[in-house]
Amino acid sequence: MNFLRYISPLRAWRDMRTYIVTRRPHQLGFMGLALALTYVMVVGVIYESKIPPKPYHRDIIYVQQWRADRTDAEIIAQQKIDGVEQTRQANELKRLEAERRAQFKKVNDGLKAYGI
Repeated sequence: MNFLRYISPLRAWRDMRTYIVTRRPHQLGFMGLALALTYVMVVGVIYESKIPPKPYHRDIIYVQQWRADRTDAEIIAQQKIDGVEQTRQANELKRLEAERRAQFKKVNDGLKAYGI
């Protein structure tokens, strides 16, 4: 109990005030900035901890099972049918890639305007 008699809020306030008064203005600015950033990070962590996690969704991939006794003609016929779909998917992918390239080009041109 002897230790507790030296602790008082008034002494703590005086000590803090003395510390702040003896600091230079730029040190106080950096101290305020450090306190603000620390506060933002702590509040951010608390906020993020309250967000529920995304629910798990299964990513099921279905595959076709082929008979082992198929003839070459059946295989070629199926490849022709599948070739149309593959061509369509490839064209769609090329279109999406071209759109993405155009987006990046727009950003790059904007940065070049600033000299970056």
